[in-house]
Amino acid sequence: MQITQQTLLEQLRIADFEIEQRKSLLSFSDEDVTALLSVRALMDRRSHQLVADFYKQQMEIPEVMLRIGDADTLHRMQVAQRRYILDLFCGVYDAEYVNNRLHIGLGHKRIGVDPKLYLASVHTLREMLVETISSEVPDSPNRRAVFTALDKLFYFDMTLVFDIYIRSMMQEIESSKSRLELYAQSLEKKVCERTQQLQDLSRTDPLTRLFNRRHLDEAAEHALRAAKRRSEPVSLVYLDVNDFKLINDKQGHLAGDEVLTKTGELLRTIGRSEDLCFRYGGDEFLVILPNCTEAEAKTIYWTRLSEGLNQQLPGVTLSVGISQTGTDHYMSLDELIREADERMYENKRARAEALAQARANVTELPLRPPGISAA
Repeated sequence: MQITQQTLLEQLRIADFEIEQRKSLLSFSDEDVTALLSVRALMDRRSHQLVADFYKQQMEIPEVMLRIGDADTLHRMQVAQRRYILDLFCGVYDAEYVNNRLHIGLGHKRIGVDPKLYLASVHTLREMLVETISSEVPDSPNRRAVFTALDKLFYFDMTLVFDIYIRSMMQEIESSKSRLELYAQSLEKKVCERTQQLQDLSRTDPLTRLFNRRHLDEAAEHALRAAKRRSEPVSLVYLDVNDFKLINDKQGHLAGDEVLTKTGELLRTIGRSEDLCFRYGGDEFLVILPNCTEAEAKTIYWTRLSEGLNQQLPGVTLSVGISQTGTDHYMSLDELIREADERMYENKRARAEALAQARANVTELPLRPPGISAA
């Protein structure tokens, strides 16, 4: 059940037994009830003047005046105060009485009345009640019994009011705690997201959005270790943009950056989801292909990449070297790179020799279609 569907008595678990126990702890007896009832008519007759005098004094306290604020609030509080005074001498101090006292405490808490102000107002009211009773009831055992009973009832009421104050503060603490926990969770989530972003940035090349060289060792070690456990081959593709310096010199560095960016996009899109693509150097790229043979790697990174270059980067070619390790023997990452690098340079030299031979054999060489030569 939601808290708003419970009465204050239910929220504080104050049943009839608890009410009687509290009275017993204060020695509030039937004799006390009789004593208070003896001045009921007097209080009924003098209550209006008592309330007026009480709030005249209260409005002289700046903190109280600020919390009351306006005439309508003052009027409502005067009506409630008269009812409170009459209830003190009603002779019935049951669950309804307790519930009314709890609401008085809740009202004071909601308008921001500090406990010190509440206690001061109770003290003022008691003095005014004693003075009023003393002015019309001669000194006698009965009058002294009225004062004793009144003190007990004030203590009884104050315990109820402070229960409300304590409950409200505990709810505020719990609410603040919940907000702090939610904020901490939100902050933790943001920290995790930011940490992940920083991790991604630390291992990603900002231009091509491929993995950078820093992440190569970790990723390659994981791939080779997994391949050994499963007895699977691993291939490594080494790619280099042909005449990249010439592109930068003739067309500018922005054109060179575009070549690198589009090459990175092609490498991400033509390969398999498990392939790991890296920007290895300025215009050099590496691809690690788990569970892939050299022949399969040539199909992916020769045929498909050649077609993509023809469409997106006319006139740009790549030299490619491919090496494979496993399943009988597994090379280290450095050995794989060295072998693929040598094959890539063999391919580059073969291409250069072929172009030189072609220029020597013809007077004018038509533009060669873009594509890839591979070892």
